[in-house]
Parts: sequence; structure tokens; C-alpha cells
Amino acid sequence: MAKAATPWGQAELVEELTLAQRAGDKRFAYTTGGSARRGPVTLRKRDLERLRAGLAERPGLAEALGLRPP
Repeated sequence: MAKAATPWGQAELVEELTLAQRAGDKRFAYTTGGSARRGPVTLRKRDLERLRAGLAERPGLAEALGLRPP
């Protein structure tokens, strides 16, 4: 499995799910010094629906998060 560095130490990359989030023209991510950074995560209802659909296709991630696909 692939490894990833986190602020808490090394981690195994189980699966990855990316949800693009926007509010008007704004995106919920920014960069500083070439590193991508995120602010607090705010999920709207449609974001949660997309998250559930994505987790249904990524059972390893759903299990790691303690969630079951719908």
C-alpha cells in the first residue's frame, strides 16, 4: 500500500475520495508555499450525497471510516 505523511506521522493510503466544493466562485482550498491547505470542512446536503455515493464505490475507505455504504 502507498504511504502518506500526515501531521500525526506516517499513514497507509487505503483509498482516496475527492469531492470538489465550491460556493459561487470560491473553492474550499488554498496553497501556501506550494503546499495545498484546507480550511474547516463544511459539507452541504449535496456534498453528503456525493460522499455517500463515492463511499459506495470505495468499500475500504468506508470501512476505515467506520461507515457502511448505502
